[in-house]
Amino acid sequence: MNTRRHPRIHFIHVGGMGNKGTQALFKTDVLLLQNLFKGEVAMSASTTDYSGVRKLNLPLEAIIPPMVDVPYERADQLARRYGVKRASLRYKVLMLSTLISMCLQVSLSLLSVIAVRFGLPAPYRKNVIECLMNCDLVISHSDESFKETASLLPLNPYWAATWWTMLTARTFDVLVSKSLNRSVILFPNSVGPFRTKIGRFLSRLALNSFSHLLIRDEISWEILNELAITSPKTLTYDTALLFHSQHPVQSGLTKPIVAVAPGVYSHSLSKNEVERYVDAHAKALDVVAERHQVSILLLPHYVSGFRFDDLWICQQIMSRMKHPEHAKLHSAETVEEYKSLFDQVDMIISSKMHPAVLGASGFVPILCIVYDHKQTSFFERLTMAECTIAIRQVTYSKLLDTIEKVWRNRDRLEASLRTQIPLWQKHVKQTITRTLASFLEEREQETVGD
Repeated sequence: MNTRRHPRIHFIHVGGMGNKGTQALFKTDVLLLQNLFKGEVAMSASTTDYSGVRKLNLPLEAIIPPMVDVPYERADQLARRYGVKRASLRYKVLMLSTLISMCLQVSLSLLSVIAVRFGLPAPYRKNVIECLMNCDLVISHSDESFKETASLLPLNPYWAATWWTMLTARTFDVLVSKSLNRSVILFPNSVGPFRTKIGRFLSRLALNSFSHLLIRDEISWEILNELAITSPKTLTYDTALLFHSQHPVQSGLTKPIVAVAPGVYSHSLSKNEVERYVDAHAKALDVVAERHQVSILLLPHYVSGFRFDDLWICQQIMSRMKHPEHAKLHSAETVEEYKSLFDQVDMIISSKMHPAVLGASGFVPILCIVYDHKQTSFFERLTMAECTIAIRQVTYSKLLDTIEKVWRNRDRLEASLRTQIPLWQKHVKQTITRTLASFLEEREQETVGD
């Protein structure tokens, strides 16, 4: 007599939790699975950010390393531990050491897979291999693991090297899982752009090894078609739309409130472009605060502890405002706190993807400063393309004009979000449910057959 056991699911490609969007995506993925299986599911995850994932207090049986570390993630961890600045020579030495380490890890990963295929114990990361062999399904969690820089930003040598190493690490995780005869599903992700032959090669190798791809925007769908990816795929929406905060936190500000989640990527914009971006925000927020008697809430989304992170940008903006008494900077500890604050505001200005997604799920009108197709596609699907500005085109006058446009139309925008977002939430939940059911049923039949 066959006794049905609880499904075992392993998450790969879980990034750093200093990013509130990554927190929202991973927590949503895990809690969605727990609810779908009514708690009768065993889950584990591979990540380099062990402490960050542990702090989420999720129902994970194990938190283990990936087969191959992402060099820049590992270098940043070491830099924070030893107080090393990114611009220093010591950081460059750390980065070089992590690159050498990645080459060794790739070789050892191959050796472990070969050993296991011949019935021998894995000589490298045995716990990771055992976890993969014991699971029923591997999930690349909702995020963006396969791309080279962003659509509206230049690709320079720094970013090319960063993305090549990340693609290498991500690809090896997928290939190791497939070599152990495990189905691998890509949870809702954006894909691309790819601007080099190396990037396209690595991405084709990985994406064609997935058992199913869930794609969260139409431009990524087109990129997959251009790459001739043969893996089955489904177009859906961002899983962070399902995230809700159960921990209300008061902002302490007088309404109406405009929340601002600003940010740039280091080494992606010139010094003059960063200066123009910061000055435009400071001047426009001063005018809006006085003209409409609103409070300004600066909410950094990505806090790394390094120069040019979102907290640093918020501090720069506030220091240049003529009337900083109208503004408050709040660095939220958790994504629940972050989401709770967004739910209380009357408008959001965001330069990052997931503050916009979290705002949209609370039906808050948004102005998005876009750097990538994942943002442009999100707003085009909402029929709100007029609420966006390209990041390299930000000026004081353009930013102020667009803020005024969104502010004037906020009632209409809110009504539109209240109509569309519940349909998107239903679609992504149903899509994930159907996809998981088909693969786990197939796996159960294989187990019974054995």
